[in-house]
Amino acid sequence: MSGSAETGRVLHVITGCTAVGKTDWALRWAEAHGAEIISCDSLLFYRGMDIGTAKPTAAQLGRVRHHLLDIRDVSKPMSAAAYAPMALAAAEDILSRGRRILIVGGSGFYLRSFLAPVADGLEVPADVRARVAATLESGGLPALLSELRRLNPGGLAGMDTANPRRVASALARCLASGRTLAELSAEFARIVPPFAGWEVRLARLDRAAADLEERITARVNSMLRAGLVQEVRGLLGAGLGSNPSAARAIGYRETIDVLEGRAPESGLAGLIARDTRALIKKQRTWFRTQLPPHPVVDASDPGGAERLFLG
Repeated sequence: MSGSAETGRVLHVITGCTAVGKTDWALRWAEAHGAEIISCDSLLFYRGMDIGTAKPTAAQLGRVRHHLLDIRDVSKPMSAAAYAPMALAAAEDILSRGRRILIVGGSGFYLRSFLAPVADGLEVPADVRARVAATLESGGLPALLSELRRLNPGGLAGMDTANPRRVASALARCLASGRTLAELSAEFARIVPPFAGWEVRLARLDRAAADLEERITARVNSMLRAGLVQEVRGLLGAGLGSNPSAARAIGYRETIDVLEGRAPESGLAGLIARDTRALIKKQRTWFRTQLPPHPVVDASDPGGAERLFLG
């Protein structure tokens, strides 16, 4: 991909699990290398989701120009398919002004936007979704699988058939398109990725378990002191509950349970910390198995910023 580097079409990407310290590292690297930051965090898109997401502060935003923060009302779900063209437009804008581009975030589906196709544009009509939901309601997962297998006589190509959500989605896509899963997969493989022609330089931050545990505790306590409960109460009034992906985010779902009487506020910090640990475990697995080979840098090393990327 040397041609990409010669024309300046290079994306520097910093990823890593929750609480690892991506924001501080990104700010320091961007300031040192004349870069602007494009957010790749699935929650920083939403206006008002500030405390529970550890969104960069006004002072931090004043140090480095950021893109794709606060671009969505909390009631309106965001998707990787919508994100990709926004990120591409931001990258082109930054490049046109002679600045370097730094992508920062740990959300897998959004990170994939820079590496591969993210969506095929297939729209599933509401009546098809309703039909699939009715099948699930009346016959459960076995009924969904029976219908999906009927439409896919060649097999289900390694699908997780124990996951009702994935089976329902696959069935809806087959019904809406009139194609088998194999045909849909083959068509998807021919899609040109959003960032074709760009060079991606990826680095991941990580920390020792004890160090990360201390940061999780400090992060949760800081959020609660800053008014997380009050933030979530206000966001519920703004429609957070109609956006499941946001309402189920760590910090928000536990707080909603407290506000709606399903859990005591005295245990809120412990619940958020527990769920943060579980999320980090999932993130680390995803990074190891789904990302291309990349350097892993110890985020506790203050002099490690220069080792993030080659060049």
